[in-house]
Amino acid sequence: MLIRHKLMLRFTLLVLAIQLGFSAFVYYFSANTRALRFQHRLVNSATLAGRLLVRTHKLETGRLGSLRRGDLLTLPGEEISIYGPDNSLRYSSSDHIDQLANLARLADVGPGQQLSYPARGRRETVALAFPPDSARGYYRIFVSAEDRTGRAQLRQLSLLLLLANLGALLLTIAAGWIFAGAALRPVSRISRQASRLSATNLGRRLSEGNGRDELAQLAQTFNGLLAGLEQTFEAQRSFLSHASHELRTPLTGLIGTLETALAYDATLPEARQSMAQSLEAARRLSALTNGLLNLAKADGALPAFVPVRLDECLNQALQLVRASYPGREWRLAFQALPIETEADLFTLPGNAELLTTALLNLLDNAGKYSSGPVRTEVAYADAQTLRLRVRDEGPGLTVEELERIYEPLYRSAHALSRPGYGLGLPLTQRIIQRHGGRLELTSTPGQGTTATVWLPAAPL
Repeated sequence: MLIRHKLMLRFTLLVLAIQLGFSAFVYYFSANTRALRFQHRLVNSATLAGRLLVRTHKLETGRLGSLRRGDLLTLPGEEISIYGPDNSLRYSSSDHIDQLANLARLADVGPGQQLSYPARGRRETVALAFPPDSARGYYRIFVSAEDRTGRAQLRQLSLLLLLANLGALLLTIAAGWIFAGAALRPVSRISRQASRLSATNLGRRLSEGNGRDELAQLAQTFNGLLAGLEQTFEAQRSFLSHASHELRTPLTGLIGTLETALAYDATLPEARQSMAQSLEAARRLSALTNGLLNLAKADGALPAFVPVRLDECLNQALQLVRASYPGREWRLAFQALPIETEADLFTLPGNAELLTTALLNLLDNAGKYSSGPVRTEVAYADAQTLRLRVRDEGPGLTVEELERIYEPLYRSAHALSRPGYGLGLPLTQRIIQRHGGRLELTSTPGQGTTATVWLPAAPL
């Protein structure tokens, strides 16, 4: 079901429920008021009969004079029955009144009481003791009648409420349709604008309307997503451009060397020199391919994490870089360690191979560019976070270079003269992110670079 139809249906049902509740209240209030008003009229009729017949002692003497039975009847279908103190019938307005019901009610009517009884069909009945303040010698008067006018008015009210609800229902459906259309019009506009977006025009943005309501927030969220997609596409285009260039260089050299060797090498030394050059180009190509595969592996599915010692991964990485840079000084310090704990320090859930690779890349970059000692610090930032910091004394990075340093195959100006392909930091960042951590680089040109890693630690 379309959202417009859902909104219209819910709006209609809500308004209909309110209408029916209000109509039921009006009908109940009117019916209750009619019953009380007619009951009051019956009581007045009974009181009048008591004053004319009981108080004048006409029932005691049996002399009604010129009073006829019909003279006391003022209501449609009215019937009056009067019983004396001895429970005998002293007066009835008609010979056809069912006195069995009145006789069954005699015991209920005590001194000063006034009772009303549930209606039988359309006939409603009240009974009272007269005089109301007499403890003995009182009469019981029963009066029943039909409220034809009141019930007719109640039927008219029912018909009016029915027609009003039907009319209001039609108007509510129309209003719901218009309201849903107006409410969803900005959504339709956003949908049309989004349908015109593609990979070639990700720079376009959706209209944010008034900038305050929920639809504006939705448009802002889409625009943020588009900005991220645009950056991703730009990074992918840059990656493809750099990758094609980096792959083309060793491939071109390899093919050129082999073609030259095939055409001109006539002696074994010449052939061996061509083979050596081809082998070096193949090694560069293999190293670049392995770097790209590792980058893809870091983005793929990882095996289940197990408890890993960060200090052991760091020691393995330090052994490797010491062998690669034997003339470099490597300093390691442990700081801000928990004083009282029985748990294993520097433990975190992760993958030891990937963490060792990430730390090796950070140390390798520091050793490659630093002109002085490389300082590595390991500490607890807090009880739940491990912090590792690698500082070098290299040429540093500019602000513009720091903004692009995590792009695959991007290399800073000082890195162009050094071996590498610009895959180490992007790979390191993704490995740390997959472990729930964060990598931050700070640098000052001419003073060096500091890489700081935060990783979630196992509970102490």
